[in-house]
Amino acid sequence: MKLFNAMFILFFSLTVFPVTVAEAENRAGAVSVSPLIGGYVFDSDQSIKSDPAYGIVLGYNITDRIGIEGAFNYVDTEVRSSTSSNSVDAYVYRLEGLYHFMADKDVLPYIAVGAGAITIDVDGVGDDTDFLANYGAGIKFFLTESLAVRAGVRHIISFDDTNHNILYKLGLSYLIGGKPKKEAPKPMPMDSDGDGISDDMDKCADTPAGIKVDASGCPLDSDGDGVSDDKDQCTGTSKGVAVDGKGCPMDSDGDGVSDGRDKCSGTPSGASVDATGCPLDSDRDGVYDYKDNCRGTAAGIKVDAAGCPLPIKEKVSIELNVSFASKSAIVQNKFHEDIEKVSNFLKTYPDTIAVIEGHTDNAGDDEDNLKLSQQRAENVMRHFVDYGIHPSRLRAEGYGESRPLADNSTEVGRQKNRRVVAVISTIIEKMP
Repeated sequence: MKLFNAMFILFFSLTVFPVTVAEAENRAGAVSVSPLIGGYVFDSDQSIKSDPAYGIVLGYNITDRIGIEGAFNYVDTEVRSSTSSNSVDAYVYRLEGLYHFMADKDVLPYIAVGAGAITIDVDGVGDDTDFLANYGAGIKFFLTESLAVRAGVRHIISFDDTNHNILYKLGLSYLIGGKPKKEAPKPMPMDSDGDGISDDMDKCADTPAGIKVDASGCPLDSDGDGVSDDKDQCTGTSKGVAVDGKGCPMDSDGDGVSDGRDKCSGTPSGASVDATGCPLDSDRDGVYDYKDNCRGTAAGIKVDAAGCPLPIKEKVSIELNVSFASKSAIVQNKFHEDIEKVSNFLKTYPDTIAVIEGHTDNAGDDEDNLKLSQQRAENVMRHFVDYGIHPSRLRAEGYGESRPLADNSTEVGRQKNRRVVAVISTIIEKMP
């Protein structure tokens, strides 16, 4: 098996990773001699051990792709049995036809098919000869013009008991004689248009007589504007400037700036442009003058597509803070004016919603404080409704003593914590 593995790795490497060597090819008419070594695997039904195989192959290339080979292989082995150790000599005779791929390359894959016979001589028992057929594939790797490494594998089918054997092999192949392919003679260089450049190098055949040409046989274009000198009426045009069919700078949009310098091609007719051919934007608001309906916009003002100022978005807000006596949910009169101001704000901005938060100090039971905070928030909410705010825009939330604003250990702190607060904001748009 070690020999088989080594041969398989070499065969795979030569197939997948070919290395370029001296130029060689499979020559028609060549005779080849190939000593080989490998292994022979017998069918399990034959009870014969698989062992190394030695052989010699004589071949003849009918063409560079088609060849015939006569092969002889010898296997020195023994019976595979716990009760017998009889030696076995196996002789394999084959005649094959080969077809080579890539016949003009150094690496030469091939397929083979053939027929022959196998003789198995068991010591003390006698010999038996069966007809066989075989097929397989291989590869030849030329080291020189006449010497190649070759590897291959064959599936051998003997017809007596229909046994299936495998022969794998590695060796050298020496080619004798044969004729390499003849290269077609190179035609003499021609110069059909008489411009001094041979046809095989002339990229512009049929150049008119008398026209100056460059090294590739094409008419000269001294200023590189794409118009040959024989047609160019404006020689010396600066590099990069677009020209018309006569080699003169183009001004496609008629703004007075040639296309080669025009950074804004396609300017509408009549639009004022700068030295680069781009429409003027006098107030630098990003809208060209010919589109600007509001010229003279101050710097920094954002404008719309017509060049007119966009409204500025601004956040407006108002706060409410109502204090309560201890254990009380009554809204004192002094806070009515503040509630009215917030109500007016809500009327001014009808899309706003107010969340009214009620709070207490830590005096008393937690559950009682939560109910008290909710009552405070709802009482303030009723005042908003009295001032004309629809209840759907209001929400009262009581938080009890869970969100103190100040320290509950002092009277001042407890007073600050007995409160209802609301912060209402919205975004408005106004002109700058």
